[in-house]
Amino acid sequence: MSRQTAYYVLRSGSPQPLRQVQYFADKAGLDDRDRGLARALVGCEVRRRATLRAIVGLFAKGKPSADILTLLRLGVAQMLFMDSVPDHAALSETVRTATNNIGLARGRYVNGVLRSIQRARREGLSGDPRRDVVGTNWHFDLQIFRDPEAHPFLWAEDALSIPSNLFKRWHKRFGMEQATQLAKQALTETDLSVSFPRGDRDILLAEFETLSPRLAEHDRIAVFDSEHGKTILASEAFASGKISIQGETALCAAEALEAKEGEAILDMCAAPGGKTAVLAISGAKVTAVDISEKRLETTKSTLERMGVVDNVDVVLSDGTGVWTEAEPMFDGALVDAPCSNTGVLAARAAARWRFGPQNQKELINIQARLLHQAAERVRPGGRMVYSTCSLEGDENDQQIRHFLGEHPDWTLAYSKHLTPGPVGSSGPTDGGFHALLRRNS
Repeated sequence: MSRQTAYYVLRSGSPQPLRQVQYFADKAGLDDRDRGLARALVGCEVRRRATLRAIVGLFAKGKPSADILTLLRLGVAQMLFMDSVPDHAALSETVRTATNNIGLARGRYVNGVLRSIQRARREGLSGDPRRDVVGTNWHFDLQIFRDPEAHPFLWAEDALSIPSNLFKRWHKRFGMEQATQLAKQALTETDLSVSFPRGDRDILLAEFETLSPRLAEHDRIAVFDSEHGKTILASEAFASGKISIQGETALCAAEALEAKEGEAILDMCAAPGGKTAVLAISGAKVTAVDISEKRLETTKSTLERMGVVDNVDVVLSDGTGVWTEAEPMFDGALVDAPCSNTGVLAARAAARWRFGPQNQKELINIQARLLHQAAERVRPGGRMVYSTCSLEGDENDQQIRHFLGEHPDWTLAYSKHLTPGPVGSSGPTDGGFHALLRRNS
């Protein structure tokens, strides 16, 4: 049933398939083990989609349907990237899923293609980037990917499963070596960052000593292997709000506002509430605004768990219109804007496939509007933090420059970029940007 569930999730057309796993797993009545496998299958297919397409496209003859292609990608994902799944299970269970859902003849077709791929697969690496499968100990006996010398960005799409237009941006900004490293980091599930919002890290880490946490550079963050997520979420420390699942980049952005007791603080795009809680713990009175009613319910739950719900007024709004009694009367504002998520692709795997010119244009317009709306509600002498979990200049520095050009009563205090570090490092597991702006008195 795990493969059937993964197939249903991927064929649902959801732009965020990993978020749909729970719904389909509940519908199928999966136990924890099968639920975990379904999530692993979906995550692997999403992260490695372009690589899987390149491989399947070479071996699948004719014009297979979208259903067949999805099942083939799931089968190859298990054969190449999921060491815990033996080949016989990957083949037999994928073919069974195909037969049950799209018929016996198509099941036989899926079986034939998967066995052809299995025969062409070789253990070890060849040293040829056109044949080696990145992040594994496999290569093929024929050229699968495009030539990195002639077409480096198309090779990156094939071998690193990152859109060529996004990799081209990274190449221009970071150079080939770092762009490649960023793409490789996005191929595996990120480590779990845990924050200690009230500063009692050492005491709390003693409770998780057996999980072997790593200390991050930020003194209120510790990093755990992702496999320990269920244990941490079930802990008393999490239930009582002593810890929070929060990345270093997100925590730094919230802290940059330096909210103080008694201040009135505006939090735009507040859901799911992690940054809101950081602001409220300071003793400030926070107005948390978000466009999603469902996500605001999650925000309220977060604030209740963290023990700061009384410090926060929750407002359902897109950030425009009149929704406060007096405007502008805030001492500070946090604008954690919707973004391309290119700094957190390891965690939000599907975001890479939404990246493109039209989506960027829409995001940049939304970001600019939110910045303007928040700025109008901050009193003279107040401040504002703008943050994203993106690595893209047009969403970050360029957005700030454009804002300052249209708002001469604001100045930039500083800006900070964070890039995600390799798995197992002490650096941040997430990337992003924040800038502190001040309104002239």
